[in-house]
Amino acid sequence: MINYEPFFSHNAKAMKRSEIRELLKLTAKPGIISFAGGLPAPDLFPVEEIKEMSRIVMEREGKTALQYGPTEGDTRLREELAKMMQKDGVNVTSNNLLIVTSSQQGLDLTGKIFIDPGDVVMTSRPTYVGAIQAFNTYGARMIGIEQDDEGTQTALLEAEIDKLGAKGLKPKFIYEIPDFQNPSGITMTLKRRKELLRIADKYDLVIVEDSPYRQLRFEGKTEPSLLGMNSERVLGLYTFSKILLPGFRLGWMAGPNELIQKAVTAKQSVDLCSPPFNQAILFEYLNRGLLHKQIDIIIKAYREKRDFMLAMLAKYMPKLPGLKWTQPQGGLFLWVTLPEDMDAGEMFHSAIEKQVAYVVGTAFYPDGGGRNSFRMNFSYSSHAEIEEGVKRLGQVVAGWKGGSENAIMTP
Repeated sequence: MINYEPFFSHNAKAMKRSEIRELLKLTAKPGIISFAGGLPAPDLFPVEEIKEMSRIVMEREGKTALQYGPTEGDTRLREELAKMMQKDGVNVTSNNLLIVTSSQQGLDLTGKIFIDPGDVVMTSRPTYVGAIQAFNTYGARMIGIEQDDEGTQTALLEAEIDKLGAKGLKPKFIYEIPDFQNPSGITMTLKRRKELLRIADKYDLVIVEDSPYRQLRFEGKTEPSLLGMNSERVLGLYTFSKILLPGFRLGWMAGPNELIQKAVTAKQSVDLCSPPFNQAILFEYLNRGLLHKQIDIIIKAYREKRDFMLAMLAKYMPKLPGLKWTQPQGGLFLWVTLPEDMDAGEMFHSAIEKQVAYVVGTAFYPDGGGRNSFRMNFSYSSHAEIEEGVKRLGQVVAGWKGGSENAIMTP
């Protein structure tokens, strides 16, 4: 047998499989109710509209749409996206946008253009596992800053940056998901957003704003995006996976032209361009004003599912000191914190035996932590599955603590 390990690059050796993707293999078994994946509800996909848009594109521009396209992306699509962002208070043009193969590629390109091995990246704690995976591949040293109900604690962030400065170190960038954060569901307050941008200005830092769920707000006031508040300090990442279709694998990056052009160069060596056919269909869909209607449908359905999951948690979770969960104003996820002496990783195997699944909290901590927490997705499962799944989880938690399975608690 050949030992291939010596042939691998340092980057390849640093790569780690996604904990979520590996866990999803276990949750794919028949009968398991899974709250693990960040999956949109497939029954909401606008299948008939996409069929019609596909037909129009093939009849009107089939030969062009099936050919290679520019790395920057379909010009018409970028112009539509610029208009959409301008309505959200972001002053951009199509020259500030790059179409990517969903925002996960945007994360990879961010790592490619910014990170050298050993560079420091600041994140919230917990944070998106896909970002941890992407940045670790390039050798980042990730430092997490604890959140509270207002988002990342900026006072702790500034103190950590000062500590690094005393050692002659400076973060390459700050990574944030300010709206309905994955995994916690927390939305950063306006006060914290202003503080974050003040810190970026003070220490001459770039902020990477990941916004996959921003448009999926169920209630409350929409806060301005970080990119809208400062177009020079922020690089934004966006995707259609959560607001339309994950199968299109389309998203976009937006920000200062110099950063976008560097990302264009990096993308050229990866895939030349994102699928022109998908982009042409998406342009037609946006140009006809269909996205807003679709987002309204998604918001209504996900709001109902969130409310139902929260009600079921209150009904079926045991009453234990320290057991609580977030109540997100939008997005796809909520975050459960167990009593400190419980281990969600060990409990996961008991949950699988009960045929219910979640994602363990440790997957979302770049520098250790999260042992007594887990993430739950409410967008994918039906109401019946949510009730039965939460009931099973309540039994698992109660079994570990020896409490009453059906005791009611208020988070």
